[in-house]
Amino acid sequence: MPGGFVRRPAYRFGMWQDIFDLQLSVGDKIVRALLIYVFLVVALRIVGKRELGQANTLDLVVLLLVANAVQNGIIGNDLTVTGAVIGAVTLFVVNELFTRAAYTSSLVSRVLEGNPTTLIRNGTPVPKALFRQGISLPELRAIARRQGFEDLGEVDTAILETNGVVTMFRRDEPQIYHPAEAGGLRIGKRRRGRSSG
Repeated sequence: MPGGFVRRPAYRFGMWQDIFDLQLSVGDKIVRALLIYVFLVVALRIVGKRELGQANTLDLVVLLLVANAVQNGIIGNDLTVTGAVIGAVTLFVVNELFTRAAYTSSLVSRVLEGNPTTLIRNGTPVPKALFRQGISLPELRAIARRQGFEDLGEVDTAILETNGVVTMFRRDEPQIYHPAEAGGLRIGKRRRGRSSG
């Protein structure tokens, strides 16, 4: 170049355009995120509550692969930051709406989250429930030990909650979360703190 003038590359503007200029319409991005969200909610509802709180190595592998598999469904051909933000905001908003609906309506809560499942009743494991939820007796023993039980013989009732946590009770132990909520279940993970106090 004469006089030592160096021309600045023209790609700089193009770089910012690639980062922020949507390849798909906003509506397309929102619909894609909604469809994938609903699909995952239904899929997790079908496979059971175990995937939420009692995942083993195989479950973790599947969840990681599913996350990778649905990624393209959400982003499509769009790799922009704008598209990613739109997709993420859509997921946050839809999740918040579903969470609020489940909180205010017991019907919506049952549809989205299901009902608690009794795994041990009156000291006896319920084979059909364990099979349906994919929880083996060794896994149940490990859960009992984490909650302060020596073995399953000390457990009178075990309930798989809708959030995937297993709550366990001894015989004649009150099954309440709060005295003002008669019959309400307390969260099983709080046993450790309670028994050590």
